[in-house]
Amino acid sequence: MKKIISLALILLTFALMGCGSDKKDDANLKIVTSFYPMYLDTLNITRGVEGVEVVNLTPPQTGCLHDYQLTPEDMKTLETADIFVVNGLGMESFLDKVIEAHPNLKIIDASDSPEIVPIVEDGKPNPHVWMSITYSIQQVKNISSKLCELDPKHIDAYKRHTLDYVDELTTLRDELHISLTMLPNRDIVTFHEAFPYMAKEFGLNVVAVIEREPGTEPTPQELAETIDKINALPVKIIFTEPQYSSKAAETIARETDAKVFELDPIVTGEAKPENLLDYVDRMLNNALTLVKALQ
Repeated sequence: MKKIISLALILLTFALMGCGSDKKDDANLKIVTSFYPMYLDTLNITRGVEGVEVVNLTPPQTGCLHDYQLTPEDMKTLETADIFVVNGLGMESFLDKVIEAHPNLKIIDASDSPEIVPIVEDGKPNPHVWMSITYSIQQVKNISSKLCELDPKHIDAYKRHTLDYVDELTTLRDELHISLTMLPNRDIVTFHEAFPYMAKEFGLNVVAVIEREPGTEPTPQELAETIDKINALPVKIIFTEPQYSSKAAETIARETDAKVFELDPIVTGEAKPENLLDYVDRMLNNALTLVKALQ
């Protein structure tokens, strides 16, 4: 009788251990990414690897994380994460809170590499490095290298997938160089500070930026200065972004007779496995837009 009771207690103990715990089965690896560009990089590296789950932290429509505030649901997602992949360079202003709340969480900073040299503006690094395809390639390599260290049993798959995606990105970069480096007009006015890296890579000149921070409309003085800069250009072009209101850009366009086009910083999108090549597709579309606007 005592043996039966003891066995029952053991079984009950294991059942209770399984209940009330948010942590997933240790046989699986859960990788959380901070926002869409990091999701796409990590998804391409880990695609099809059994037991590896990639989850994007922020909602599809979030955009850049400049002023993003973590929600209780975000913190719950991070509680069950093994690895957190971030862009770095100040993009995730909430990162200190994450580290404080989850000191054992492994964090991969995709921009932590001597090969990535940030553009510094007003004493702060511009974090939009993924908009340079060269730096995007380096971010993929950085994430892959750290994943190989943290999850060595999948190292062969990670390396193989990384090579495939880097080849895809290298071809994309070469094609865009052919399309963009010979454009006769090279001056652009952008919506916010998302495009200096792309401009530098392809020899474009960002003459003015409409909103330094998305959602913060320009002051009357800033508006007047931007109008003056556009009026001085031989070809008057303004680029808006699909994630943000184009109200200020339309005001400037009316004052300058500038044409308005749309460039995508690729910060929003559905976290779905079928979106593997979304970065490639949207960068190609950006190139087509630039050719159409500046030809």
